[in-house]
This record gives sequence, structure tokens and C-alpha cells, in this order.
Amino acid sequence: MTRDDLFNTNATIVATLTAACAQHCPEAMICIISNPVNSTIPITAEVFKKHGVYNPNKIFGVTTLDIVRANAFVAELKDLDPARVNVPVIGGHAGKTIIPLISQCTPKVEFPQDQLTTLTGRIQEAGTEVVKAKAGAGSATLSMAYAGARFVFSLVDAMNGKEGVVECSFVKSQETDCPYFSTPLLLGKKGIEKNLGIGKVSPFEEKMIAEAIPELKASIKKGEEFVKNMK
Repeated sequence: MTRDDLFNTNATIVATLTAACAQHCPEAMICIISNPVNSTIPITAEVFKKHGVYNPNKIFGVTTLDIVRANAFVAELKDLDPARVNVPVIGGHAGKTIIPLISQCTPKVEFPQDQLTTLTGRIQEAGTEVVKAKAGAGSATLSMAYAGARFVFSLVDAMNGKEGVVECSFVKSQETDCPYFSTPLLLGKKGIEKNLGIGKVSPFEEKMIAEAIPELKASIKKGEEFVKNMK
């Protein structure tokens, strides 16, 4: 299934469900995991705007699966416990818009450039790797469920007053000239407490960010146009 297929299937579903949320629970935290997230978050935002209840601090694109995969792959290569590895993944949630910031990994790790390039590509295309492993019979399911649960549990913890809860998410942003961009967020009782931004990146990562922007902008515009043209 291509990204266009996903869009054609999920755009109407997301628009319909978020319209119901805007009408009946406008103050709820909205976590969108339906792909393509790079388009379904703009769809959600535009639907909430149409209903006059838009709050960018409460609408989240769940990209946690990219972080989970990055942590697992780095841990595997460095013989570490993946539960103790944290790789921020910024940008978007598809292909080259997925930008793992290995330079910001904790604990600090280093790779030769060729290995870093291969590792980055594997993180970006991990979804395709799963589809191939299943011989086309399905895509990521258990890992997606785990990632979604992790993000929601973190958000609920923050809503209940836990301090210092940080997760990456695709949200309304001023970090780049893209209107939406995933970065680490400090979560709080009312949603996004603070966007922690991109931080210091390597030249390799800076190049990836620049290359991701055009695709991100196109996906965002596609989502916005979908809502604009809805009957």
C-alpha cells in the first residue's frame, strides 16, 4: 500500500472522527497515529479550526514508533539496554522526513559515517522492512501498539502532574519554516508545556533536515487542501 493509498483510506476517517471530537470533546487531547501522520495532523488541525475550537497544544501526531526503533537499533549495535537508550527523532513520520538525531543520543554513541548512513536508512525504512518480512501480509502491529501506548501513558502522566515528561511528536511548530514538525516536547497538564526544539545537530543531520522540508511541506499542504475541499 502506497502513501497515496493510505491517504485516500485514512483522510476521510480521520476527518470524520476529529469532527466528532471537535463537537463533543473539544478540550480533549487528540493523539493521531493514523498514517500518513504528516498529512493527518494538518487534517485534524483544519477540522478543529473549522469548528472554532483549535488548540495546537492539544493535538499530537504520534511518531513514537520511530524513536522506539531508533533506540532498539542503536542498542543492538552497541550492546546496550534499549530501555536505557534515547534517540530523539525529529521531522516527520515517513521515509526521509524521519530524522534520527544520533548525535544527541543518550548515552552518547558514535559510528563511522558509512555505518551511520546505513543505520539512519534502516530507521527511516523500518516500516518497509517489516512489510517485507511479513511477505506483504501485513505491517507493523505490535510495535505500533507499544509506541502508541508509550506516548499516551506519558501524556496521561504529565496531565496528572508528573514533571519532566518529554516525548517527540509531530505538532504545530515554529522550529522550521514547516508549519508542523516533530521535536522533543515537554508535556504538562494542558498538553504541550514547552517545545524543546531541535537543539544542536551534526552537519549530516542538518542536511537531512533541509532535504526533508520540501516533502513535509507537500504532505502538510495535501492534508490542509483535503479539508478545504471537503463538502
